[in-house]
Amino acid sequence: MSTEIQELPEQGEIVLATITKIMDHGAYVNLDEYNGLQGFVHVSEIAPGWIRSVGKYVKEGEKKVLLVKRVDIERGEVDLSLKQVSNDQKKKKLLEVKKHEKGKTLLQGVKEKANLSDVELEKLEENIYSKYASVYDAFLSVARTDISVLDELKLPKKTIEAVKEVCSRIKLPSVEIRGVLELSCPLSNGIEVIKDILLKSISDGKNSNVKISYLGAPKYRLSVIAQDFKSAEKIMKPLLDEIQKKIEKQHGTFKFTREESKKTREA
Repeated sequence: MSTEIQELPEQGEIVLATITKIMDHGAYVNLDEYNGLQGFVHVSEIAPGWIRSVGKYVKEGEKKVLLVKRVDIERGEVDLSLKQVSNDQKKKKLLEVKKHEKGKTLLQGVKEKANLSDVELEKLEENIYSKYASVYDAFLSVARTDISVLDELKLPKKTIEAVKEVCSRIKLPSVEIRGVLELSCPLSNGIEVIKDILLKSISDGKNSNVKISYLGAPKYRLSVIAQDFKSAEKIMKPLLDEIQKKIEKQHGTFKFTREESKKTREA
């Protein structure tokens, strides 16, 4: 008869937990990523300053991102802090959890498509983690390129086909950066000159994710959609330089005003 050893978090680790019980001196939690292992957040670690009511800051059933302050291995006790978690740490952890959940859903899809056993699924997951930080990252890489990025994992043919099918349904995350162009040209056919410059600037195959819409003379909206902000900027800058150069060559004027960038969709 063997006794299963409970895995414990490490001191300094950022974890996700569910508030289970609120007391005057703090709150008990279950650590979501450690099979519901119980932890405790002392009232002094809930928020800065004096706290009259713990319930004002946390609610039973609520999920919180916490910092592991102390781990007593012998007793299996975990002391946590809410107030010492920064906004950046919180965002990073929630994104990590979101990726993990999406990865589980994608793996389940592959299991069903390829009719994999639990053992085969576990082996697939281990293979993916040998190369990628998460299952979601691996599948996203396939969706953006092709299944060949997983060649070195030497997956069975039935698994490869299932992964391809599941990845084909992933909506790739993208971002949009945009702004308003104000253009003028003193020539008698100035409007046509401007339209010709704009049309030629986006007719290039490399600029397939660029859109220009007419807002009313002399304004036009320019938008670029890409998988991330860095890629979008890499397209936007040379495009603006080209338009400005051509307009000024015709003795016209050029002005570009940025608008708020945004994520257009999530995977």
